[in-house]
Amino acid sequence: MLIHNATLLTFDDANRVVADGAVCYEGDTIVAVGSSTDLLAAYPAAPRWDAHGLVLMPGQICAHTHFYGAFARGMYIPGPAAKDFPEILQKLWWPLDRALDLGGVESSAEVCLVDAIRNGTTTLIDHHASQTAIDGSLDAIAAALDRSGLRGALCYEVTDRDGPDAAAAGIRENIRFQTSLRNSPLAPRISSTFGLHASMTLSDETLEACRAESDRFHVHVAEHPSDAWDSLARSGKRTVERLHSFDITGPQSIFAHCIHIDAWETGLLRETGTNVSHQPRSNMNNAVGAAAVPAMLRGGMAVCLGNDGFSNDMFAEMKVADLLHKVSSGDPRTLGADKVVQMAVHNNRTLAGHFFDKPLGLLAPGAYADLILLDYYPTTPLHAENLPWHILFGISGGHVHSTICHGQVLMKNRELLTLDEEAITARSRERAAATWERFWGH
Repeated sequence: MLIHNATLLTFDDANRVVADGAVCYEGDTIVAVGSSTDLLAAYPAAPRWDAHGLVLMPGQICAHTHFYGAFARGMYIPGPAAKDFPEILQKLWWPLDRALDLGGVESSAEVCLVDAIRNGTTTLIDHHASQTAIDGSLDAIAAALDRSGLRGALCYEVTDRDGPDAAAAGIRENIRFQTSLRNSPLAPRISSTFGLHASMTLSDETLEACRAESDRFHVHVAEHPSDAWDSLARSGKRTVERLHSFDITGPQSIFAHCIHIDAWETGLLRETGTNVSHQPRSNMNNAVGAAAVPAMLRGGMAVCLGNDGFSNDMFAEMKVADLLHKVSSGDPRTLGADKVVQMAVHNNRTLAGHFFDKPLGLLAPGAYADLILLDYYPTTPLHAENLPWHILFGISGGHVHSTICHGQVLMKNRELLTLDEEAITARSRERAAATWERFWGH
């Protein structure tokens, strides 16, 4: 396919903006990027897609999400509101994940994948929990992911909070799914890591068992002070230090949140090259604080951007990241659009490189053909120097016109081509109702 007559946002090292540009891809891979004139001449036989001036950029990447949280939408919990994050876990999230069955797991994933396609997010790193439906849960998500045509890295959240049998089942599910992907036709688009809930719900014995099975992990870290307090009580070490003592840190691991960590823990994350995932909308909603993201970026740390199960509009997540750090610091110079784009685009694509065998998140020959077209027609000049500010203050997920992943067109002119949204919605509504009945039964 040759997409031409587009405004290209390459998001390569130069963040080039190419007017009347074109991208040619063959199969799942980009083969050429340049001017429409040059590529139309070079590939005269290629099927053509006239973009009519639409913006063409790489698909967005989400570094940390929870598909299983979809059924929390609209849920009202009577009684006093949860006063802090531990109560939110106990009143909402842990009862919800225990109420899910495999059908609910599948539907939760499907509705999130529809949302991702519509908002131009083509790669998602999911962190799953369904404590009474563990066995086969990652297969249910992978099947939905495969039908959607999107790209993802999956894991199961191992935890001791429901006893040793459930912890052992979570470990088995990670191992089983990882093994199933070897030589699987799903492997180019679907990858895996090893999920851990958080230090505060993991014993030394369980951490040792997990470390024996993997060298890369996806874990919540110090989202609330309770995680640090628990770690100190268990080990005399703060959260990052405790996890590091089990070799959970490293350049292939994702530490989500990292809000309540101190300078020594931050230094340890930097020293080990561990990826930190920032989720500003969730952090604001849970009133857990703001991670020291500006300082981490200043130190060259691999800070990425996720959404923690909020909508898969990563443009919205970028906007909120910028605003959160400005208001939390009281300084309008804090963070800035260029640093937000560094997290969401450049750092996220480096993270994705640990899971997939070709580059993502840029328009360049050899990269996967994960592309989105946007009907964004800027009313002010658009060039490489001001591109990040257009991303934050101009573009939104609502501008996404068409979505392509792995060379397959998933949505064209806002029409979904791989998923039946009406059927998914009807099925989800039915399964969500049954899940809520089990939730209240707890």
